[in-house]
Amino acid sequence: MPMDTHIPPIQPALNDETVALLLAPDRIGPHDGHGKTCVVAMSGGVDSAVTALLMRHRGYDVVGINLRLFSPEDEDHRANPCCGIPAMDDARRTCATIGVPFYAINMEIDFSREVIDTFVNEYASGRTPNPCLECNRHVKFRHLVTRARALGADCLATGHYARIDHAAPGSDAPHRLLRALDDTKDQSYVLHTMTQDQLGYLRFPLGGLHKRETRILARAFGLPVADKPESQEICFVGNRSYADFVAARRPDAAQPGEVVTSDGRLIGEHRGVLHHTIGQRRGLGIQSKEPLYVLRLEPTTNRVVVGGKDEASTRSLTAERTTFVDGRWPDAARTCDAVVRYRGAPHRCTVQPDEEGRATVTFEGPGPIASPGQAVVFYRNDEVLGGGTIEHVTRGA
Repeated sequence: MPMDTHIPPIQPALNDETVALLLAPDRIGPHDGHGKTCVVAMSGGVDSAVTALLMRHRGYDVVGINLRLFSPEDEDHRANPCCGIPAMDDARRTCATIGVPFYAINMEIDFSREVIDTFVNEYASGRTPNPCLECNRHVKFRHLVTRARALGADCLATGHYARIDHAAPGSDAPHRLLRALDDTKDQSYVLHTMTQDQLGYLRFPLGGLHKRETRILARAFGLPVADKPESQEICFVGNRSYADFVAARRPDAAQPGEVVTSDGRLIGEHRGVLHHTIGQRRGLGIQSKEPLYVLRLEPTTNRVVVGGKDEASTRSLTAERTTFVDGRWPDAARTCDAVVRYRGAPHRCTVQPDEEGRATVTFEGPGPIASPGQAVVFYRNDEVLGGGTIEHVTRGA
């Protein structure tokens, strides 16, 4: 569905060698968009703005779509700069600057049900959820791909920092998901649930750029959000603590209780289970000769269990909702690296597939401090193999 095949190429306000090199196909992808349409997810930030710019530069007729996911409680939306009317207005101004149409879609009900409610209930139950991953899984990509295809678009592009190695048309080889070139911005961890169908349709033009280069392009083309600060917090939490956000919705999880050692010895009192996370070291309010870590949260007994670092490390874990990027359930164990935190350190492990959707992960040495509810993501070098949600952790050196 080309919208207008007569739109002239967009030109930078600043022409220099650096900009020209950044626009080369080996950095942003091939100039393959002639006669094709790309829907771009527009959040109002610089990353999605440059994504729209790059897909436009690659020759696509671009359509910008903003998903309205959450309405902040503060009147001017300063606590949640990536949500609400100001962000939507920034996305609209960007589209006007580069000469592409813009549409907004209200997805607040789905986001509240699939992401916010899940986050609150998981956090209150002592687990460690990742709302960005759940948003990608249940809201953003599912609805954006559906909308883009309904418009007749040839692809969907987002401002995620990750790379896709697309299989040749007609090939039996799978599409591959890879880390971004900029490892300080890599978002492949929260993208491991992507299906082969989604990967084949998606484009991540920022995957071959560093964040500073994204800013250079935004300034060179005069984008209105070129110097807009990044959002550092979960969008619906804003500048509050996670605990305060959850306590407002689940006051039952904010009751004081006991802090005990792994052998049951009482050593202190906590303000509420939701004020702690597994692996936490600071802010326990307990005097100890050796550093103490949160080992376990017990909402049913309202206890926080702590212990030394050797007790906190993971020997093995079981994962549910496990999927593999290539779309195939393995019939044998595989050795790879596992990551349990967003941009966390990789740890060597063996992944043993159990019944479909479940796997056991055994670490070769002391593993990371992992928590039920977190994602465990499997890598081979820069390639994402798959991942799942941690269900149970076996600790100890």
